[in-house]
Amino acid sequence: MAPSILHLCSITSPTSPGSEPGAPGPETAAVVHPRRGLARVRDLLPGFSGDILEVLTGDLLGQLDAAAEAADDAVFSDPEDAVYGAPYRHPRMLWGIGLNYMEHASDLSEGVPEEPASFIKGDHTVIGPGEAIPIPVQSERTTTEAEVAVVIGRYCRNVEPEDALDYLAGVVPVLDQTAEDILQRNPRFLTRSKNFPGFFSFGPRIVPLAEAVGEGTLADMEVSTVVNGEVRRSNTVSHMRYDPAYLISFHSKVMPLYPGDIISTGTPGAIHVTPGDTAECRVSGVGVLTNPVTAAGQGR
Repeated sequence: MAPSILHLCSITSPTSPGSEPGAPGPETAAVVHPRRGLARVRDLLPGFSGDILEVLTGDLLGQLDAAAEAADDAVFSDPEDAVYGAPYRHPRMLWGIGLNYMEHASDLSEGVPEEPASFIKGDHTVIGPGEAIPIPVQSERTTTEAEVAVVIGRYCRNVEPEDALDYLAGVVPVLDQTAEDILQRNPRFLTRSKNFPGFFSFGPRIVPLAEAVGEGTLADMEVSTVVNGEVRRSNTVSHMRYDPAYLISFHSKVMPLYPGDIISTGTPGAIHVTPGDTAECRVSGVGVLTNPVTAAGQGR
């Protein structure tokens, strides 16, 4: 099957009166055609009422590509006018990778592990662009970490690195949060330190790999952790110890990977954030993800 050219996303409607401040409004699955603009999936596939995860698990990308090429111009709108949510809210599996950039490991006075240092996050951590990252009351030092994540597009089991990227739906910006002070007390507290609500933001779009890299390669992609408009740490995928293809292969040999599963590939640098800050992930060729930071109990 030929790779899809569509960006996958979710667009939000204004929140209803009386809704919780900072909470997302109703979300609708959408795609962005690189030439024609943004369209709701339900307008391209009549009768569809699910989210982008259902597009992936239902193997509907081929149908969507054909429908987007054939649709009337009236179906499309300007992508810049949309408000984006998380592409979907309930990934089946969400892997994170620690200490994957050599420079980041040295910052923490740790060596790069001999095998990928991976962990799992629950879907309760998922938020989308513009939603609040709440600092938990249990943490006095929470960090934000910009990453590029790979999204699995089809069933993937026991694949080799040279074939792994063929299994992608695309790549997406991520902000992965850590209660660093909890983790520093004991490395076995990793799961707890990574799993507070709002500790995984992704979006605004899942971009096909071919478009994301353009005339370059995935190794050239630059990932930056930005706080309050200042680029605090930046690096390219070429400086990862374990590149995305290897990570897909490695984890596919641990367990099956299914459409919509996410592997967040590690950060060039974690930055301490406090309420009132604005965190950003910038990924060249892919997009910018922005979230405000609040105290626990404010916003979502």
